[in-house]
Amino acid sequence: MSLMEKQNFFDSKAVDGLDRVDGRLKVTGAARYSAEFPIPKLTYGVLVTSTVAGGKIQSIDAKKAEHAPGVLAVISHFNAPQIPGYSEGSNPAKGQTTKGQPLRVFSDDTIYFYGQPVALVVADTLERAQFAAGLVQAQYQKASFQTDFDTNVTAADFPSQAKNRNSNGDYLRGEADAYKNAPVKIEAEYVIPTEVHNPMELQSIIAVWDTADKVTVYDKTQSLKGAQGTIAQAFKIPVENVQVVATYVGGAFGNALRTWPHEIAAVMAAQKVGRPVKVVISREQMFTMVGYRPYTWQKVGLGATADGKLVGISHEAISQTSTYEEFTEGTVNVSKFLYACPNVNTRYKILPLNVSTPTWMRGPGEASGAFALDCAMDELAYQLNLDPIELRLRNHADTDPERNLPWSSKYLKECYQEAADRIGWFKRNPKPRSMKTEDGMLIGYGMGTGSFSAGRSAATASIQMSADGTYTIQCATTDIGPGTATAMVQIASDVLQVPVEKIKFQLGNSSFPKAPSQGGSSTVSTVGSAVTAVCISLKNKLGELAIGQGEAASVKPADLTFANGQISSKDQSIKIAYADVLKKHSLPNLEVTEESKSGEERRKYSFYSFSVHFVEVNVHPATGQVKVKRVVSCADAGKIINHKTAGSQVIGGAIGGIGMALMEEAVIDNRFGRYVNNNLADYHVPVHADIPAIDAVFIDKKDPYINPMGSKGVGEISLIGMAAAVANAVFHATGKRVRDLPITPDKLV
Repeated sequence: MSLMEKQNFFDSKAVDGLDRVDGRLKVTGAARYSAEFPIPKLTYGVLVTSTVAGGKIQSIDAKKAEHAPGVLAVISHFNAPQIPGYSEGSNPAKGQTTKGQPLRVFSDDTIYFYGQPVALVVADTLERAQFAAGLVQAQYQKASFQTDFDTNVTAADFPSQAKNRNSNGDYLRGEADAYKNAPVKIEAEYVIPTEVHNPMELQSIIAVWDTADKVTVYDKTQSLKGAQGTIAQAFKIPVENVQVVATYVGGAFGNALRTWPHEIAAVMAAQKVGRPVKVVISREQMFTMVGYRPYTWQKVGLGATADGKLVGISHEAISQTSTYEEFTEGTVNVSKFLYACPNVNTRYKILPLNVSTPTWMRGPGEASGAFALDCAMDELAYQLNLDPIELRLRNHADTDPERNLPWSSKYLKECYQEAADRIGWFKRNPKPRSMKTEDGMLIGYGMGTGSFSAGRSAATASIQMSADGTYTIQCATTDIGPGTATAMVQIASDVLQVPVEKIKFQLGNSSFPKAPSQGGSSTVSTVGSAVTAVCISLKNKLGELAIGQGEAASVKPADLTFANGQISSKDQSIKIAYADVLKKHSLPNLEVTEESKSGEERRKYSFYSFSVHFVEVNVHPATGQVKVKRVVSCADAGKIINHKTAGSQVIGGAIGGIGMALMEEAVIDNRFGRYVNNNLADYHVPVHADIPAIDAVFIDKKDPYINPMGSKGVGEISLIGMAAAVANAVFHATGKRVRDLPITPDKLV
């Protein structure tokens, strides 16, 4: 950092609760989402999907559909244009395997799962496309399929099926399964069912071929550069000839982190018909086409001394994946570092089934893993007759035991104390089924711990200062809901020392400077660092111009102060507004681009965010109905840029965790391999009546090493640990331990 970079940042308290800069556009309907762009000569694509879960396509009768009014094309593997990128590597059309690859839409006759796209009907109106899609008749040569996780995971040949699929490898610190020899031990199995993202905005894309080798897509994506690269690779065109636009995203919890088959199908169709094509998948198709949290079985073994010191942790997990692609995630990761324990071993495997490929869902595998680990810790606490917080404090990891590094910062103990005090934890009767309301409802308190890697990767931002004193910053990031533009405007305001009203942050376009996917709780850390760097660079250039020639040339950069939109020198020979610097040099604007990335600090420290969740529930003793009455979530996420938007993140994550604990479950009929509740009437998610006021609290202490702002991610930790807190509260209320989610009344009666 140069001397000019070391200026104190503007006190952000005045804008700590800045309203979303795009809030008015969203609530008035002026914000334009991917399916809403008014493209001339637009056509509409509707996908036809398979009605079997395994086999081969024998024929597709599309004659009636092709002759229906307004239909331009019916595309299937029989007539689909060749995708140049599909010819590389394995080619199923030539009898080669597709293992380890995304589904290559319309490339062969193989059916891998129920609901797989087999054709795309393109017509001049949506209604005509929908009608014609209903006329397409596919005949299949059915084959045996497997969708039953429980049956297949216990099958005799499972070890051979799972071989070579443990991509994360087994982890061992000390002695394996040491918990078995501890004075006090517990061993239990936990199940997370399939859960589906179901954001409000359906997955959508408009594909427009501008020339034979240049395409623009308006796409619901969390990864502009990722989608750009995937489409360029598939269609073998220069990456700069693919423009991806995602100005607004109507919610995404990981389901838009990759480019899915319907997106490639839309680009293919637009190329074939020579007109723009819009594809918006249905709510039913959201269950099978854009990923989900995979069904996961876990076994946790914990062993401790009589005074509650952990001796051993063993954590084993098996998750489902598709038969054509191997999806893995960090399900067992939390057990490696969250608690101080000399002996830790983890095992992770995936089971291929005739289902579509899962993907990361908010909290990714860590949310699944934390449910098992934190429920097991609660069980161990009761067996030891220890307060669950006390058990965690006795095993608090003062340094990262997995990497043998100091934490960059960690205020987890403060989180425990703050949240426990707020919910009245120490006033409860710790005995299960000992507390009741005046009307006889059982009262329960539970808690859980969350942690997720605090990431920072490389990003680039540009800034243009205009002579009128306004600033436009650009970066190819997206905003799936956390308020990215708002945070970036605040960061820029702090660094530049100018009012937020003068700053505009533009995102959602792949032509802007590069940024990674919005996922993994790293956008503020990554993009915010780039915004900081480019604003500092702009100040340096303004300072150079202000010094200029003549008398002021003797002023050193270190003698300059930037405050309230003005540059001043110690000797007062310079005192000039930023905008006047440009006017003085007859510059209509000043542009700067800077890249920012992490450095050697990543080798010296372990970077994580932490959270704790405390929950109070009421349970009806006769019906088993669970009502969440209070939630307190406290996060150690470094310096909070905007308490209003960060608080909304915590509230949203808590709601997702409540849904995970009590409601969410995609149920598959294994006779047909088909989901039976693939709609929002039957797939239950929390509504307003299910959610109490949620107290979102932050420690709000700057991490000194992670980035210039000192901010760590909050998106994932707001959900990780919440399901365990609810489950532990239900146990305290009822004395019944439910280890397979969701906790429905039938499991409590």
